[in-house]
Amino acid sequence: MAAANERNERLKVIVVGAGLGGCAAALAMHHAGFEVVVYEKIKRFLRLGDSLGLGENALRLLQRWGLHDQLIKIGNKSENMQIRRWQDGKILAVQPLMDMAGYIGHRGDYHDAFLQRVRECGIPIHMGHKVVQFDENKPSIILEDGREIEADVIIGADGIKSLARELVLGFHDAPKSSGYACFRAYFKGEPLKSVPECQSLIQKDCVNIWIGEDKHLVQNTLRDGEEFNWIITHKDTADIKESWFQPGDMDEVRRLVADLDRTIASAVEVTESCLDWKICYRDPLPTWVSRSHKIALLGDSCHAHLPTSAQGASQATESAAVLAVCLKLAGKDNIPLATRVYEKLRFDRVRQSQLNGEDVRDRWHNILKKVNADQEIDPDDVKIKNRWLYPYDAEADTYARWDEMSKIVREELASGNIRPLFDPKTGPVRNLVEYDAFGRPKSSQRNIAIDPPAPQVVVNS
Repeated sequence: MAAANERNERLKVIVVGAGLGGCAAALAMHHAGFEVVVYEKIKRFLRLGDSLGLGENALRLLQRWGLHDQLIKIGNKSENMQIRRWQDGKILAVQPLMDMAGYIGHRGDYHDAFLQRVRECGIPIHMGHKVVQFDENKPSIILEDGREIEADVIIGADGIKSLARELVLGFHDAPKSSGYACFRAYFKGEPLKSVPECQSLIQKDCVNIWIGEDKHLVQNTLRDGEEFNWIITHKDTADIKESWFQPGDMDEVRRLVADLDRTIASAVEVTESCLDWKICYRDPLPTWVSRSHKIALLGDSCHAHLPTSAQGASQATESAAVLAVCLKLAGKDNIPLATRVYEKLRFDRVRQSQLNGEDVRDRWHNILKKVNADQEIDPDDVKIKNRWLYPYDAEADTYARWDEMSKIVREELASGNIRPLFDPKTGPVRNLVEYDAFGRPKSSQRNIAIDPPAPQVVVNS
């Protein structure tokens, strides 16, 4: 336990955005004893999206915040997932489902559970209240109707199109094409009951992944076949359009699956409609905190993940926990210390989690290019490597490392020289932390320049 003083003054925290990251932030702040209020521009949330995973690293924290059993009930009940060859469905590897994303459920169902728990805690959520401006020095938010609301600290959990991020960076951060896109579909499984080839996929909860050259498909069955989901990631060079709601071309989808194992291709072919989501990326940010140190970014606004990382929501939950503990340890009169320690504690772990997603995508998309059709593939070469992330306890780690990191930050604040997380002029420079098998840092942080530059951060909505 760190020796730093935990002050009892009740901080006022504004969270901008009531998505999964915003709800996690609200719960973490409430758990720390702060006064929390959430502002969300959407008037009413719909049951949108498709599959979402929550790993043990997130569930450990959510259990402390009173949100655990509800999520387990929602999640996929399959013990294992199968990674298969694209053209014939041959099983290349079998892994525990927890190695992928923990409990996989419908994003909308998980979001409803998060929102319900926030409201149970008595945290106000003001729906239909669009934030149009920030005053970072007070700090305050200004709503579309002209009202201004002040707080001690503001958390920008406003997603991939974050307005708070533009304030923190000082410029508009335009997305760039990653060269990939996803066709996504989620529907009731009833129409599949008349398709003989796919019966093995709809009898009970299951997760299967078909990997091919420059493409892969993830299939998820929920509620014993009542609901069905597939996602195809493929090469795409079309114009960027960051949207979850762009209709997909089912004729193009059917062309993509023409040589796919009939077990899943038969289910894709009878799907009535899908969405076309262009996967975009942004460079790693130089900072997650405003110049006044009073506005901090969290979740997709600063560390969005690829779908193949299966950690976007889990890492946002971790960030919420770390920021809450930092604010608690620093006290109401030292918000800058809290927010700057927060970003330094989080950047390296989040970056490695993001790179995990890029690594597994690239291995899946290239492994079959390197072998003959009759050649055996080492199962380890296609497995998801997320297990190291799960034993980590974000709250405990923050307490353990507070003294070391707060000393560094105090020196930076005193000198006025805040070292960036990423330097756009000289390339990526990050604090690289090596973790042991239990997700604990092996040693103190070290400054390491990456040469050649590390892969770009990919945006997930």
